[in-house]
Amino acid sequence: MVQIFTENGDVIPTTVIEAGPCQIVQRKSRDKEGYDALQLGFLHKRKNVSRPLKGHFDKAGVEPKVYLREFRVDGVDEYQVGQEIKVDIFSEKDKVDITGISKGRGFAGGVKRWGFKGGKASHGSMFHRAPGSIGASAWPSRVLKGKKLPGRMGGVRMTVRNLEVVKIDAERNIMLVKGAVPGARGGFLFIKRS
Repeated sequence: MVQIFTENGDVIPTTVIEAGPCQIVQRKSRDKEGYDALQLGFLHKRKNVSRPLKGHFDKAGVEPKVYLREFRVDGVDEYQVGQEIKVDIFSEKDKVDITGISKGRGFAGGVKRWGFKGGKASHGSMFHRAPGSIGASAWPSRVLKGKKLPGRMGGVRMTVRNLEVVKIDAERNIMLVKGAVPGARGGFLFIKRS
């Protein structure tokens, strides 16, 4: 993340994202597949391409890509296989939804995972970060589903909605978005208009 200063001196916290160029690998139409979508590829893959994928890329006439993802669109007729989609499809002040995989925190306790208060820190308490009582007695004789307990935290797909595009650098395919996005530095993101 970086800070951007506006003309009147306000500070905007932004995330720098390399958004493209993405190449169209396949067009899916309502007649053949039942829905309209574009399959986009991102980042050139130099080696270890499986033979079925190599055939898929050869049919499209594009170099093998690391990431292949589909995006639903209204009408695929205006797009061609092999066409590059760059960051200039967005403009400043646009609102975008960004999806990514959040940082994995591993196995976390109730205090870290759910923000529980915990017990007293005094001597002899023996109740510091434990979850406490978790259920009823004889009936229903089990812990109900959805109970906030320790467990695996993070590493899930999440979306941050209505982020504002602050700046676009079309030459370097870089966009600056106001606020934070899910995932670690160098992670893979889906960007679409809100």
